[in-house]
Amino acid sequence: MTINETLSIAINKLKESNIAEPISKARLILAFVLCKQKEYLITHDKEITLKKDFDKYMSYIDRLLENEPIQHILGCQEFMKLNFKVNKNVLIPRQDTEVLVEEVIMICSNMENAKILDLCTGSGAIAISLSKYLNKAKVYATDISDKALEVASFNNENLKTGVQFINSNLFQNIDLTFDIIVSNPPYIKSSDIMLLSKDVQKEPIIALDGGEDGLEFYRKIINEAYKFLNPKGYLCLEIGYDQKEAVIKLIEKTGKYFNIYSKKDLENNDRIVICKKRGE
Repeated sequence: MTINETLSIAINKLKESNIAEPISKARLILAFVLCKQKEYLITHDKEITLKKDFDKYMSYIDRLLENEPIQHILGCQEFMKLNFKVNKNVLIPRQDTEVLVEEVIMICSNMENAKILDLCTGSGAIAISLSKYLNKAKVYATDISDKALEVASFNNENLKTGVQFINSNLFQNIDLTFDIIVSNPPYIKSSDIMLLSKDVQKEPIIALDGGEDGLEFYRKIINEAYKFLNPKGYLCLEIGYDQKEAVIKLIEKTGKYFNIYSKKDLENNDRIVICKKRGE
C-alpha cells in the first residue's frame, strides 16, 4: 500500500467520524510515524508503506477517533516558535496565550532584570517562553501538580532555560516579591466542562475548571497578588472570551491596582487583562 493510499484510508475514517481537520491531522501523524517532514508525503506519495508503519499509524488514527488530542499522540505542541512536550497531565498550550506572553515581553522592555512569577504553569509554556526571550529576566513558576511540574521541568531542560519551578497552590509556598505576576488559570465554569469539545475534555480537569462561575482562581490571584508584587508591579492575566468585565470588576474592587487595560487575540476575542499595583 502506498503513502497516498494509506492517507486516503485514514482521511476517510476521520471524515466519517466528523473529526476536525482530517487531512491535516492524517498527514501530521503519518509524517510522525515515518519520522519525515510533511512535504515528504507529497514527494514520495507512491512509496510503499511498510506493514509495521501502517499498523502503528492506524493505531494512532484510532486514538484520534476516540477524541484523544493530536498533541497527546504526537507528544508535543509548538508555542512561541518553541517545541513543548505535552501529555495528559498538562493543558495544551494555545496560540491565544501567545498574546499574554508577547504583552509581558513588551512590558519588560522597560525593565532591567525583571523578576517574574507564572502561576498555574502546567507545561511551563508561559514561563519558559518568557525565560527564552527575556534572557536577563529571573523567572519562577508554580503548579499544584507534581506530574505537571515533571513535564515543565523536562521542557525547561530541553529548551535550555533557567526557570525555577515550585510546587505550590498559587502563592502558598511563595516568599518572594516580583515585578510581574502572570497567569493563565483555569477559567471554565464547572457546568460548562461537559459542553467543551470531546478532545478538550481529555485534558486535565484541574487545568480547566474555574469553579461555579469560572472566576474562582481570579478572585484568589487578584486578592493575593498585590502582596507579592513590587510597587507598581504588573499583574497579567489570560481570560475567557466573555470574562473581561467580570475580571476588571474584581480588580477594581480591591482598590489595590490601577492602569487596568485589556487586549484581544487574533480572533478579536478579549483575551488578556493587565493592571499595575498601586505605589506605596
